[in-house]
Amino acid sequence: MSFPLLTATAALPAVGAVAVAAVPAARRTAAKWLALLFSLGTLALAVTVLVRFEPGGARYQLTESHAWIADFGVRYELGVDGIGVTLLALTALLVPFVIAAGWHDADPSPDSGGEAPAETKHYRWRPTQGFFALILMVEAMVILSFEATDVFLFYILFEAMLIPMYFLIGGFGDRAHAQGEEAAATQRSYAAVKFLLYNLVGGLIMLAAVIGLYVVAGSFSLGEIAAARASGELEMATNTERLLFLGFFFAFAIKAPLWPLHTWLPNAMGEATAPVAVLITAVVDKVGTFAMLRFCLQLFPEASKWATPVIIVLSLISIVYGALLAVGQRDIKRLIAYASISHFGFIILGIFAMTSQGQSGATLYMVNHGISTAALMLVAGFLISRRGSRLIADYGGVQKVAPVLAGTFLVGGLATLSLPGLAPFVSEFLVLVGTFTRYPAAGIVATFGIVLAALYVLVLYQRTMTGPVKEEVRSMPDLRVRELAVVAPLIALLIFLGVYPKPVTEIVNPAVEHTMSDVQQQDPRPDVEAAK
Repeated sequence: MSFPLLTATAALPAVGAVAVAAVPAARRTAAKWLALLFSLGTLALAVTVLVRFEPGGARYQLTESHAWIADFGVRYELGVDGIGVTLLALTALLVPFVIAAGWHDADPSPDSGGEAPAETKHYRWRPTQGFFALILMVEAMVILSFEATDVFLFYILFEAMLIPMYFLIGGFGDRAHAQGEEAAATQRSYAAVKFLLYNLVGGLIMLAAVIGLYVVAGSFSLGEIAAARASGELEMATNTERLLFLGFFFAFAIKAPLWPLHTWLPNAMGEATAPVAVLITAVVDKVGTFAMLRFCLQLFPEASKWATPVIIVLSLISIVYGALLAVGQRDIKRLIAYASISHFGFIILGIFAMTSQGQSGATLYMVNHGISTAALMLVAGFLISRRGSRLIADYGGVQKVAPVLAGTFLVGGLATLSLPGLAPFVSEFLVLVGTFTRYPAAGIVATFGIVLAALYVLVLYQRTMTGPVKEEVRSMPDLRVRELAVVAPLIALLIFLGVYPKPVTEIVNPAVEHTMSDVQQQDPRPDVEAAK
């Protein structure tokens, strides 16, 4: 029997979560290092999975299958395709940076690096071990969700990851709150409950769809159901397929999030610490868009094509609406949250453009958005921890007193607006090309999101980093060694993948070809033939 590599990759952070939680209360530093060690071990296993994955091989590789709940046909089935293995690697890559960036976020007192404002000097005790254990538990569940090929197993993970995320948002919120600790606790509680309720509603509707799928197909195995559909052995009535599709898609659209189901995200990202905000938008939310590719298109191809026009309209609204609201934000973290809503609109647009360029671009966008948002949000977190405020108006002239911090913030912002030469440009370009070849009007509307992105990013930089130095930031220290160690590799990745995206695209493209085959779509031929 071969070594269960996929199980080990998900189990290691889960074991780490238990080990970190068991560290004595007084050994906070030991708990941090232990959490970082387990996350690096998980990264090593993820790299091993990536190396052993063969892009030109079988669709699902490194598969595992064991009986679980035999009476109901539920199996513990794992396997990764090119899309899943890429997102698995992204998750394992980002979590060590999240842990390092949040090194002091659960300490009894703030790590401001300077004199903290008087109203931020006293905080209740926040258990460091619990904070890092919850992060590792989220990592374990997200990785396993990218590996699961049993629909019921995926549903369990899809819902279970809400529990640690709820406590991370509600119990370890942002300390830079202008209204005092009591008001901050109320806002954190509201954001956490809103996050939980939205996703629970989506999960309950998905559960009904999962049960309906089992009634129709007699199996929870993704491979068995897809094979039966492809061979004609399993036929679904049109209305049944559409209802099941809607049940799955609704839950995934909340997780993604897609307008108008997006309203939980700005609250959650605004009230969470910067590392937890990265965990939300760069890791957990990717489960929603990934599931659209793996489950919606593969299990319900005809319903996916039926719903495409409406989904494209919703994606365009997300792109423009998210960008417009980002332009008007006064809170740095909420601005980044609305920018992410716009970016998820691009990802979903690429998925449902039903072209190989669009879906390759959407998958690449998931990776690049994760890296760029992590870079921007973590630098923003370092900035906010120094000043003790999330308000844009409280900053000015930072580049004169902390040039390295300002420079890394600029690179993260330029990546967010998809500047050529940085990683998100390639993915956004592929999404637009793939969309325009099939839906020219949608491709044109989507380009407005690029213009608005330049506006909100450059205005944010201008108001916070340039101009006269405000008295409150005059003594602000520049990035420390730990903070540079967090940001520098992310920026290096943004540049590398912006210049040379092939390592990702050559893994993703074969999986996209399978998905295009599932929905029986081919790329449109150009209207004008090339000259001979």
